[in-house]
Formats: sequence, C-alpha cells, structure tokens
Amino acid sequence: MAIKKKSKARAGIPTASMSDIIFMLLIFFMAATSLKTVEGLKVKLPRARSIAKLDTPKRSVLYVFIDRTGRISIQDKLMNAEDVSGVIYPLRQNDNRLTISLRADQETQMGVVSDVQNELRDASALKVNYSAKHK
Repeated sequence: MAIKKKSKARAGIPTASMSDIIFMLLIFFMAATSLKTVEGLKVKLPRARSIAKLDTPKRSVLYVFIDRTGRISIQDKLMNAEDVSGVIYPLRQNDNRLTISLRADQETQMGVVSDVQNELRDASALKVNYSAKHK
C-alpha cells in the first residue's frame, strides 16, 4: 500500500487591504506630526532698500528677537541683555556654522541692540544677520 504525501498548505499574507492600511497610517502620521515654527516676539521689522536672502540651512540659524519695549527672546525664552552670551556660547560651541538672525523692532532703542551686539561678540558669535523687510 502506497503512502500518499500530504500537500503542503501555502502560508501567505493577504495583501488585498495593504493599501488601505498604508493610507490610514499615512494620514495618522500627517495629522500627528507638528512642525516647529519660530514664534518669537511680535516685531515690526525695519524697511531696507536692498536685501539678500540668507543662504545657510534653517537649522543653523538662531533667531534673536528684540521688541519695541526692549524685551529679548531667544528660543522662545525671555531674557535680559546680560544673559545673551550665556545662552549663545554653548550653542555656538556645538554648531560652528551658527548664524544669528537679529530681528529687532524698528522702534527699538539702539542701546538695547548695542548691548545685544556686545554680548554676541563676547560669545564669539560673529556671523550676525540683521532682518529687514524690502521697501
């Protein structure tokens, strides 16, 4: 008597609903992901006749906001002018391509801007960009 071989059962993964699952995951991650935007203080930038766009990557730019009352904000934290070098210096050590984008309100007292510039000099942050709007 001959022994019959049993046929092997095929183990397969059904792929009919694979595209539905992928689209649900895609929609979930799009809805759950939030992109960080730079908030800063409300400033009215001064006007300039000619401006040039900054060609460094956005991750290498640190925004320093100064509003009309003299408040200073770096990385969404309010601080005094004397604290600027203490915040900038460690960041400057980690990224030597760091560019400081100074966004001062057009009605800011020049003494506050000068104090921030001196603190940036103390922190060895010499790549400074002054933001303005085109006339």
